[in-house]
Amino acid sequence: MTTAPDVIDLHGLTIDEALPRVDEFLYRSFRAHLFRVWIIHGKGTGILRSAVRNYLARHPLVLHCAVADGNRGGPGATQVDIKY
Repeated sequence: MTTAPDVIDLHGLTIDEALPRVDEFLYRSFRAHLFRVWIIHGKGTGILRSAVRNYLARHPLVLHCAVADGNRGGPGATQVDIKY
C-alpha cells in the first residue's frame, strides 16, 4: 500500500497551479486507500475555494465534498470523500 498525506495546502497558488495539484493529490490518495482527505484553500476572496469545489463536483474520484469541520479548517478547507 502506498502512503500519502491526507491534506494538501494550496495557499499562495493560482487556480491554474492549484487544480493540477488537486488532481494529483486525489489520485495519490485513491492509490493509498484513503477514504477522506482535506484540501486547504484558505478563506480569502473565495475564488480559489469556488474553483476547487467546482472542480471536485465533477471529478471522477470524488464521492462527496463539503466544508471541513472547524478543527480541520472550517470554511478555509474542503473535506473530500474518495469514491471506491
